[in-house]
Amino acid sequence: MTIFNGILEEEGSWVHVRYTDLGQNHAVKIAGTVLMVVIGILQGVLLQPAFAESEQTSSCEMRHPMTDAWFTGPMLANTAATAPRGHYLIEPYLYDVITQGAYGANGVRHSTPHENGYGTLTYLIYGLTDRIGVGMLPTAGYNTMRDQPSSSGPGLGDQTVQIQRRFTQFQPCGRIPTISLALQETLPTGQYDRLGSRPTNGRGAGAYTTNPEFLSQMYFWLPNHRILRVRVDGSDAFSGTVSLKDASIYGTTTGFRGSAKPGSSLSFDLAAEYSVTRNWVLALDGIYHTTGNTRVTGYYLQNVTAGEPPPSRLTNSGWSDAYGLAPAVEYSWKPWIGVLLGARVIAAGHNTDATITPAFAINIVH
Repeated sequence: MTIFNGILEEEGSWVHVRYTDLGQNHAVKIAGTVLMVVIGILQGVLLQPAFAESEQTSSCEMRHPMTDAWFTGPMLANTAATAPRGHYLIEPYLYDVITQGAYGANGVRHSTPHENGYGTLTYLIYGLTDRIGVGMLPTAGYNTMRDQPSSSGPGLGDQTVQIQRRFTQFQPCGRIPTISLALQETLPTGQYDRLGSRPTNGRGAGAYTTNPEFLSQMYFWLPNHRILRVRVDGSDAFSGTVSLKDASIYGTTTGFRGSAKPGSSLSFDLAAEYSVTRNWVLALDGIYHTTGNTRVTGYYLQNVTAGEPPPSRLTNSGWSDAYGLAPAVEYSWKPWIGVLLGARVIAAGHNTDATITPAFAINIVH
């Protein structure tokens, strides 16, 4: 007999004993009894830890059921989780970036012309394996500005592709969060120069931008048995040089020839989601974003004199930073579909716009 995965299987006689016909049955009974005792002891020694571990895991899952809350995710912080192999996530956002002023270099807010940046951003994520996800983030928009012509029509913005690798997975009663690294590459598909008399046609940055991200996610069970989910994300984006002609989003006007070198951007996001019920969740993002100096160099054709080198022009934007909050409400009527309604508010900063961005999103997983 052998033990395989805790199942006792009979393989035939593996102990052969010579006895007289008179004592054979009695000896076999004794040998069988001893054998069963030994097997019982071995089962208790070998299988007890497995049973204990299984019982402990089951107890944790019963006391901390993950299905007690259906999350869509907060408004801004990306998830560290990856879709299972062959599954996907679709999450379209509709938003309006409302500019109501700007913060100067000293952090003091002043008024600016009212602007609206209507836009859409869609997350399309596919589980290549259980640990690796790939996706793209198409964008589009339409801009309006007081005392200026609006965009000539809706148009595509810069498009982003990404790959994400998950390294750890949170387990109930565990202390290790879900941790992933992601890499995004933004492609300059949106219009950014040659804007003519419509600066509102600018919907892109004109640069190839690489953005590595650190993503983490942890669950906590509160004394009232509700779930608090926390995300901590960080990223550091850097861009290549942009060739510029005429009017552009970098402040140049008709006749300009030159280039721009955007500064790198460092971002941090601390987000929390509190499950009021299984269906209703309150979410809040706290964000910090800083961008280095953007340098623009070049010249204007109007200033070129025949036979002389064009006079060079250099401008620097200076560094900027922004502090913001993004409260939101999530509602899911099924574990695989839900909606989010929230708003991002830039509450303080330096050399940055003061904006309020209401947003609506639908989260679908399969």
